[in-house]
Amino acid sequence: MADIVDQKTRSRMMSRIRGSNTKPEIRLRKALHAEGFRFRLNVRRLPGTPDIVLPKWNTAILVHGCFWHRHPDCSKATTPSSNTMFWQDKFAANVERDRCALLKLDELGWRTLTIWECSIGRVVQVDLIDEIAAFLHGRDRTDASSGKSVVHGEMFSRGTDPGSFSVGRNRLTDLQCRSDYLPASEGHEFPE
Repeated sequence: MADIVDQKTRSRMMSRIRGSNTKPEIRLRKALHAEGFRFRLNVRRLPGTPDIVLPKWNTAILVHGCFWHRHPDCSKATTPSSNTMFWQDKFAANVERDRCALLKLDELGWRTLTIWECSIGRVVQVDLIDEIAAFLHGRDRTDASSGKSVVHGEMFSRGTDPGSFSVGRNRLTDLQCRSDYLPASEGHEFPE
């Protein structure tokens, strides 16, 4: 299928796509700040340049766009019908880069939280902020009958990576947590 705009127009449109200060990031930052969390933005000295870094909790938050970072089973993670090989290679490289950044953050002792664009919406849900706060403070919500950690009724399930937890999609949140990390070494200083 041919593109509906000429090459120059498409190039201008694509160049305007930002990598930081996106609407989902800004919405999440405002909600976190309103709850009293203080953070740094786009710390280049950390692998993957996390969008939000909370040094007090030794946590990096990555806000991923569903399209660019290939959110599994999300309607926004479509592949353009033209030049599909280019897009498949680009998306595969993005996913691999994300995986490597998470592994490097893990090696440095950082806890990471990946929040998908579709979980934020136009207004950040109070439940999402509550789940982030529980993650930061080390409190998992548990189901009384099973004793397993839950988020909005969805059970956490271990992934293939021993340090990863993921939660199934639901209307309010869709986040992936990596919480089984060793704490940062004593005297760990946050990079300036």
